[in-house]
Amino acid sequence: MGRRLGGGASWIRRHQSGLPDHRAGPQDDSPREERTGARVGELPEHTPSAPRGGSPTGRKKDPQLEPILMDLVRDEIAGDPTTGVLWVRRSLAKLQRALARRGVRVGRLAVRRLLCRHGIHARSNVKHLTPHEHPARDRQFRYIRTVRRRFDTAGDPVISVDTKKQELVGRFKNAGRLYSVVAPEVNTHDFPGDADAKAVPYGIYDPRANDGVVYLGLSGNTPDFAVAAIRRWWQQIGRRRYPTRHRLLILADSGGSNGYRARRWKQQLQVRLADPFVLEVSVCHYPTGASKWNPVEHRPFSQISQTWAGTPLTSVAVMLDAIRRTTTTTGLRLRAQVLPDVYPRGSKVTDEEMASLHIKKHKICPQWNYTVMPRLRGK
Repeated sequence: MGRRLGGGASWIRRHQSGLPDHRAGPQDDSPREERTGARVGELPEHTPSAPRGGSPTGRKKDPQLEPILMDLVRDEIAGDPTTGVLWVRRSLAKLQRALARRGVRVGRLAVRRLLCRHGIHARSNVKHLTPHEHPARDRQFRYIRTVRRRFDTAGDPVISVDTKKQELVGRFKNAGRLYSVVAPEVNTHDFPGDADAKAVPYGIYDPRANDGVVYLGLSGNTPDFAVAAIRRWWQQIGRRRYPTRHRLLILADSGGSNGYRARRWKQQLQVRLADPFVLEVSVCHYPTGASKWNPVEHRPFSQISQTWAGTPLTSVAVMLDAIRRTTTTTGLRLRAQVLPDVYPRGSKVTDEEMASLHIKKHKICPQWNYTVMPRLRGK
């Protein structure tokens, strides 16, 4: 049959085929009109069901509720002129009390439903604005993409570097939750003076290999420490993974220990990396406020934060273990080491030392893009 049968179709099929009715409940072979008082294909008379949650049966919504509510929020509504998204400053509880003062008693759920009907929803702040955006921001992003493709095509190494948030080592609260029989007890205040140490995690991530190393420093976040970490990575991993390559591209933020304004950062790259290993070190800095696009930020760092969420970092060993246990379904691997040397703050670079560096600035955004060339010995 090409047409669907009505409500009595199943009864007709059962009786035409002679099959018994094995449905649960008392057996009844009478047609539907005998059981319900309606003919086959007709709906029975409506029987009111038991009232469910909400207002009592028969209670109707006050017709004045909606106009009074919209009158209350008329001056409280804000919105986005481009997307049409609306929100209101008052909470549901405050709107409920304001309605009660006007003689309308209603629950918060009803208030929320009416607001949603008018396109007004509860919303939180969203970090989308970039104040004082640099005019060359987009141009720098395009240039970084171009340089990365050049290095990838040639097979030269590309690394992304940055310093993760410094961590107090000790019984301090760490954001997040974990399953445990008893919640770990931590200090009531996060005073730095109560810490056993202050760990500075410096991450180096190789996007092509999906592999990274986090070096923990115990002194300070300085250019000397940043370059020492990169030097250690090149000695232990980089030159073994890329034995025939003599160029290195570093993707870094525009500030911090590896910022583009830091003289000491460039001087250390020259003295500790480019000259000893005869290595051309190119650096591309992400524009100010664009660190979230740095691969090390949203690959290793975000995963590490999830690994030790809710776990007090009571010792350096706990931090190292958490970093080494960090993995992803895409195969991310992380290693962790401690750099125990002291890297003092305030080291200065004189004008004469800066003049002796062999740095070639790129034509596009030269303040953010440059190459530290190795100085040949004897010259």
